[in-house]
Amino acid sequence: MKISRSLTSLAFILLLSGAFAQGRKSAEITARDVVIYGGTSAGVAAAIQLARLGKSVVIIEPGKRVGGMTTHGLGQTDIGNKQVIGGISREFYQNIKKHYASPANWTRQDPAEYRDGGQTRTAEGEDAMWTFEPSAAQRVYEAMLEDHNVEVVYGRRLDRSRGGTAMKGTRIHTIATESGEKYSAEVFIDATYEGDLMAAAGVSYTVGREPNSLYGETLNGIQAGKHGTTLRGGRSNNSVHHNFVRGVDPYTVKGDSASGLLPFIAEGGAGTDGEGDDGVQAYCFRMTLTDHPENRIPFAKPEGYRDLDYELLFRNYEAAEGPIEKMYWYGDPLVPWINSEMPNRKTDTNNQKGFSTDFIGQNYAYPDGSYAEREAIVDAHRRYQQGLMWTLAYHPRTPEKVRDAVSKWGICKDEFTDNGGWPEALYVREARRMVSDYVMTQHHCEGKTVVSDPVGMAAYGMDSHHVKRYVDENGHVRNEGNVEASVPGPYPVSYQSIVPKDDECTNLIVPVCLSASHIAFGSIRMEPVFMILGQSAAMIAAMAIDTERDVQALDYAVLKRELTEVGQILE
Repeated sequence: MKISRSLTSLAFILLLSGAFAQGRKSAEITARDVVIYGGTSAGVAAAIQLARLGKSVVIIEPGKRVGGMTTHGLGQTDIGNKQVIGGISREFYQNIKKHYASPANWTRQDPAEYRDGGQTRTAEGEDAMWTFEPSAAQRVYEAMLEDHNVEVVYGRRLDRSRGGTAMKGTRIHTIATESGEKYSAEVFIDATYEGDLMAAAGVSYTVGREPNSLYGETLNGIQAGKHGTTLRGGRSNNSVHHNFVRGVDPYTVKGDSASGLLPFIAEGGAGTDGEGDDGVQAYCFRMTLTDHPENRIPFAKPEGYRDLDYELLFRNYEAAEGPIEKMYWYGDPLVPWINSEMPNRKTDTNNQKGFSTDFIGQNYAYPDGSYAEREAIVDAHRRYQQGLMWTLAYHPRTPEKVRDAVSKWGICKDEFTDNGGWPEALYVREARRMVSDYVMTQHHCEGKTVVSDPVGMAAYGMDSHHVKRYVDENGHVRNEGNVEASVPGPYPVSYQSIVPKDDECTNLIVPVCLSASHIAFGSIRMEPVFMILGQSAAMIAAMAIDTERDVQALDYAVLKRELTEVGQILE
């Protein structure tokens, strides 16, 4: 685990001196009441709420589309408890239902044939729908933004150099994009998954897993499954799921440690349970697949494909005892995926089992990485996942039953049409996390500590994907880091956890990379909650402007009343 505080106190002076030194005029500054960096689901909700309050607002989105993971394949909404979803977040899902109420939007399937599944079934009579295609989510978000005349600037990345974010004391004065545009505002909202504006403003943050000892937790730090809480039957809930069958050899030449480890296996073993590290839970692309023959693009072998990169997959199948149908006690017995149904014969496809779409251990440099470093990591993830899908569908060493099951699927011709059917955005499950005066922890998730200043509620279980692939004490390959622990019920998220320390930055709100421990963030980090926190961030921003106060110094009783009036559920 590492804690950092960016050094930007002289940024404004350096920015001006650099411009004058080059004999150029300073770029014209675009002024708005609020500037939102990041058009994620949180950014969209914040912008809509600010527009409703009559505030001028602009979303600066580094990519090509708004909505974050909600429009990049995460159509199987992880919620935990629908009853705590209010405000603009619920409006979005209500608009999804309206979208699919139109027969014109069922182009590949009769709506009567569709049965959504997973954890978020849409029950009969509900006012909202919880599963959807990426393209449908994008149309709904864009319509909501257009209805409120929200300005969105696409394809602009924050200038993360020393002069990109200009500070005046503890306030962000201006931010600049790489292409030279400058923006000023009374309040800024960092709605990115990476927390780039937060870091550039000098706000303290952390990357990695805290040791259990830091906050008195039990599910943080290294989780190899030796000392976790237990499920029925005495099994530890740590690293049980999504792991290899027993006996998979980790070496390039089986049984020969001198031949070196196979790709993507870390040196040095799992480490000690409960100790902190710099590890980041695995990322993947949330693929949208289809088996519709007119809409399917067959999986293709990517450039640079190597059999060796998938040797562990082959060995995992080969190490199974008995028929492969019996090799897993959890989920699909054949294919390493969760293939949740979406409308129009599409899926939201996610990681499952020991060797799957999660590219374990290959993302540690992403949170603090330069744009070039991040792009290389994204490209590596895409090649890995494209290669995995081709391997499962067509490689002769893949069991025939698996090939038969996978090869009937492919990516969609009518999704992500400007990117060859693949999502633009990698699923960044966790990157930087702010460290403010109040940190959400496992104790809040479990209801042992309850905040007095809620700005929204979370309800999903404490969840972490694997962090590391290693060789265990028996000389076999294992995955480490997976935690799936329930919470007793919905719990509130603190106002203080989405604003920085007041001696660091007083006009910034951070609804996505909020102040939370690794394991608490694993529960909070769901798209409906990000929308909720984004709307609350907008209310904080507007109230700070109207009262001429720092974002940390608002009268919470007044804020609570106003949040409730716009439909937020706080208890």
